[in-house]
This record gives sequence, C-alpha cells and structure tokens, in this order.
Amino acid sequence: MKITDVKVWLVEGVKYNWTFLKIYTDTGHTGVGEATNWPGSPIVYHAAKHVAERIIGLDPMRTDFIWTKLYRDLNWVGPFGASMCAISGVDMALLDLKGKVLKTPCYELLGGAFRKDILLYANYWFTGGGHHIADYVAQALKVKEAGFTGLKFDPFAHTNYLYGEDLSCNLQLTTKQQDLAFELSKAVREAVGSDFDIMIETHAMLNYRVAVKMAQRLSELDITWYEEPAGPENADTLKSMRERIPSNVSICVGERHYTRHGIRPLLEKNVCDFIMPDITRCGGPSEMKRMATMMEAYNVLLAPHNPNGPLSTLASAHVCAAIPNFFRQEFMFNDVPWRDTVITHPIQEMIKDGHLHLSDRPGLGVDLVEEEMEKHPGIVVPRPGFYV
Repeated sequence: MKITDVKVWLVEGVKYNWTFLKIYTDTGHTGVGEATNWPGSPIVYHAAKHVAERIIGLDPMRTDFIWTKLYRDLNWVGPFGASMCAISGVDMALLDLKGKVLKTPCYELLGGAFRKDILLYANYWFTGGGHHIADYVAQALKVKEAGFTGLKFDPFAHTNYLYGEDLSCNLQLTTKQQDLAFELSKAVREAVGSDFDIMIETHAMLNYRVAVKMAQRLSELDITWYEEPAGPENADTLKSMRERIPSNVSICVGERHYTRHGIRPLLEKNVCDFIMPDITRCGGPSEMKRMATMMEAYNVLLAPHNPNGPLSTLASAHVCAAIPNFFRQEFMFNDVPWRDTVITHPIQEMIKDGHLHLSDRPGLGVDLVEEEMEKHPGIVVPRPGFYV
C-alpha cells in the first residue's frame, strides 16, 4: 500500500479556521486528520500542503516511521510551530487510515480502552449576551443544565474587554479590574455550586505579580486549576510561581508545549498537576499517547486542550480512552452549525450527560464531507476581537 495523494482544506470554525487533511492510497483506503492552530492558520495550511508532498509514495501503515522521519527532516526549520501542526494532522490521518484498514477504532491501536465515555468540560459557553456578571451566571447555568460538570473561562481577558483594552498588550490589571475578575469568578462558582469543576484561564497574559496575586485570591473559590500563569518559554518561572501560589490551587499548562521533549522540563521541575497538550499541534495522537505515558511516571494528569474542529475532538477522545491518567477533555459548548455537517457522524449525537461516548466504528469513526467543507472556506484575515 502506498500514499498517492493528500488534500488539505481551510474551513471556518466558531473561533478560528480549522485545517483538515485527507490521505488517499492506491488501495482506495483513506484517512482524515486535523492540523488546526491559530493565529496564523494560513501558515499551517501551507505547511500541511508541504508536509503532504513529503509522504507521497510511503507506506501509510508505518505510522511511527513516518512521524519520526518528518520530525527529523523538518527539525531544521524548528521542531515546533507550523511544521509540528502539519505533522500532527498527518499522524492523525494515518492512524485513522490504519484503523479503517484493520477495521478497528483508533483507541485499540493506542493500546485498548480504559473507558469509552470521555468526561468533558465546557469552554466557549459564554458567547451570548454581554460581558457582565449576570450574563456569565445565566450561561453557566445553561452549561450545568446540559449535563456538564465542569467549565472554563478567562475572567481577565473578559474584564479587560469591558474596558475596551487588549490584554495581549497590557499585562497589568488595575485594582478595579482585578476585583471585577474575582467577582465574576465568584458569581460563576456560586451559580454552579461546589460540586462543579471550574477552570480559570489566564492565557499567560498577566504579569508575574498579578498572576500570583489573583491565584491567591481565587484559592478561596476552590478552583480546579489555574491555567498558564506563565508562558511556555521558561519552566523555572513556573516553578517560582508554584512556590508562591497556594497549595490548594492546581496549575495546568501545556497547550503551547510541543512533543514529549517540550514537557520534560515541566515534569522534572514538578511545576504542574495537569498538562493539556493540543492534539493538532503537539505531534498528533501518537505523540499525545507518548506524552501521557511520560506524565504517568510523574503522577500528572492529561486534560487535552481542544478549542478546535470535530476531528480534533474525536482524536483527543481516542487518546483519552487509552490512558490511565486522564482527567477531562475540553469541549466547545457553542460552535458553528456546520461542525456536524462536515463529518459523516455528528459530534452532537455522541454527547450525553457531559460525556463524549465513543463508537466502535473503525479509525476515528467518521469521514470528512468535502462538499460541506467547501461551503465554509476559512477566513484568511483574522477577525477583530479579544483573546479567549
């Protein structure tokens, strides 16, 4: 069996563009994958096109060989970023193809299922109404009513949005802004109750002093984790923060860490309780499984980052099914209506009581619908707005 062609699409999503791939073979077997990242999705699109050319003629069943070859060949332009997103999408498509050839789900290829009901937490649930406390409370209650038992949001970016500021260029919050972010978080906690996971996101957009101070204040709300108090560049900064943040506040990082090599310093320095690699950028499902195995040795839990398209959601769930150290998977509570029409089996039909219920269909369990994707081409010029 040989790879004969790879197609790549840029499709508009609720938050940003999705990058989809489909691998074709001389035997008629196909596999689908996703390489979504943002901002810069056109860069990822062209990287995926280039990487696709490099695998024509190869045997698609040699998934680990192809991953390693691409990683080593493209390491010269950097082991992370757009090239790794492309590798991630190819790896996902190859695993899907292999599952379809062998007539088995991807979780079986990854070692077999510990579980097939994947616990989710809701993100992007706050898109209706305005950016005020009452709006967030009302929408948080809708999440709970839908059967979810966990949610995430960034009260700092939302607070700055109220003041017409761009947090990405302003790492300092005034006292008034800090108070509003806390009161917003407190109101959401009181609305959903104590038996509900609340994850607080910072997007690494706060300076050191404010990040630590807000973690100290939020500790009284029994938050499940405090996400990305510092960026991915320096694990020593996170270690210093870990020493100053209250012990009852868990730290989660990883959406901007690529491959097992990128998370090694986090594990060695014991700076976090959760790691949230993104399957469309960390190296794909094969690499996420390897990362999870490394994390297990340090008693760290996996909670995949997933503000992406439907293939990312399914591929992440297959990895989550096949590991012991799984916590929760991120899920976009509000999404574009074509999320479920660009694939052959709708995601919404798999969601019940805050879980994604995996089927036993081969591979990822779906195929891409090309004519539907082409109805929703990606938006190349980024939309104005705030970072969430």
